Amino acid sequence: MQPLQVIVVNLSVTNRREVLVNSLRSICLLAWFGVAAALTPEVRATETVTLGLPSTASDVFFFLAKDKGYFQSEGIDVQFKHFPSAAQMIAPLGTGELDVAAGTVAAGLYNAVERGIKMRIVADKGSVAPGFEWSTLLVRKELVQSGRYKSLADLKGMTVATASKGAGSESSLNEALKKSGLKFTDVNVVYLGFSAMYAALANKGIDACVSAEPTQTQLLRAGLVERGAPDIVYPGQQAAVVLYSESFAQKKPPLAKKFMLAYLRATRFYNDSLADGSMAGPKASEIVSLLTKYTDIKDPTIYETMTPFAVDPDGKINLVTLRNDLQFYQGRQLVGHNITVEAVVDMSFAEEAAKELDPYKRGR
Repeated sequence: MQPLQVIVVNLSVTNRREVLVNSLRSICLLAWFGVAAALTPEVRATETVTLGLPSTASDVFFFLAKDKGYFQSEGIDVQFKHFPSAAQMIAPLGTGELDVAAGTVAAGLYNAVERGIKMRIVADKGSVAPGFEWSTLLVRKELVQSGRYKSLADLKGMTVATASKGAGSESSLNEALKKSGLKFTDVNVVYLGFSAMYAALANKGIDACVSAEPTQTQLLRAGLVERGAPDIVYPGQQAAVVLYSESFAQKKPPLAKKFMLAYLRATRFYNDSLADGSMAGPKASEIVSLLTKYTDIKDPTIYETMTPFAVDPDGKINLVTLRNDLQFYQGRQLVGHNITVEAVVDMSFAEEAAKELDPYKRGR
């Protein structure tokens, strides 16, 4: 028995350091698994966000955030709900049926807020800038070719279509008229959806329209219209925005911030797809693929050739043009005078999210 005892003692002395190291490794592994097990439910848990969309080209940021996994990485399961127009999203946004919505800043939005249906404009979703005039005035081609239309001043007496009463397209038309010394009442304004403008122009039912992409490109390619002005009509117009419901912003601020982080990552990816005022950047093919996948227009060449919209990579809103639009609506008595832009805009979510992201540099 004694030799065996000696062997055991000798082995213990020889391997003491190895045994100690292995023990420490085991302890660390057990501790790691314990921590991982504790964290797993929180990491894997997802929260649902209901998002209202009008199915326009500028909805691409949300499609990107979903397909690129930006929402997933923030623990968000986004549920898309499609609406015929932004106006139809106001009521469900006010009641909290929708957490987030994408749309335009029209008279109806201000009226809803003034009536106590609270919501917040939280980020840029599409604006007009030099080289990015994706919403503009178009004039029937034969009027241009015949010489009846030569400049903005020739709009006087014409029938011009805009999307709806008290919409951003009306304010854009007003800016075009102001440039030539005309008043809004100097033209006959009718209201048509963008797709209906195509038939109205073909049938000569209207003389001009304020359209937006991708309908704008469809009209130009069909040879029905020409651009109504050589220069940008309404620089900086805040044409589309992201909206939060009051309950989402107030009751779920951490989730609202995570949603914004995913959204801003998508806007930066989109900006990397642009080059020389067109979809010609290195990531453009992915943008075109998503638009043909999620929207009604399935011809990729429409998106490849359309005028892209500008969007701020930090989500910043153009308050100057929003104030100008509101003043126009109020001047036409479409909105009361007890509401201000500042009462509706809340940039805190975008500002906080932008701080967590690195300063945007194209292609990084």
